[in-house]
Formats: sequence, structure tokens, C-alpha cells
Amino acid sequence: MAYLVKYHKLVGEDLKKLDNVSKLRVKRAIETRLVVDPEKHGKSLKGSLKGFRKLRIGDYRIVYKVMERKVLILGIRHRRNVYRVVEKRES
Repeated sequence: MAYLVKYHKLVGEDLKKLDNVSKLRVKRAIETRLVVDPEKHGKSLKGSLKGFRKLRIGDYRIVYKVMERKVLILGIRHRRNVYRVVEKRES
């Protein structure tokens, strides 16, 4: 059974900043991994982002939270600044 994917309202801005190849890779990862089994493919985060998971797509990270049969994506950014941005969005 597939998971329902929901996006934070600012994820659209994250996607605008990606080049076309990266956008395609991210889209494919969401459709093939997060929709199917987000807990299997993502890695748990620690510290202030405990309860969230990340999926690595090259130098980019998708940070999300699994809630029953829903996946809430909070950020899709470069690995250098994704966690700082997600902390602000989460609060």
C-alpha cells in the first residue's frame, strides 16, 4: 500500500533552486522510495531533528517525517544547509 506524500508550503521554493537533472532525480526518489517504503529507504536523524528522516540524493537531502501512512516532506536542499532550514520550518 502506497504512502500519501505531503509537502511543506516552502518546499516549492527549494525545488526552484535545483537544476533540472537534480529535480528529476529527487522526483524519481520520492516516487520510487518514499511512496513505497519511507522507513526502509531513509535514515533516522538525531538531536533536535529526532523523529525525522533523511533520504540522500547525491549532494541533496530530502528531510521528511513519517506519520502512519503519510510522508510529510519538510525540505529538499543541499546537504550543507538543509538541516538548519528544516529546524526553522519545523518550529
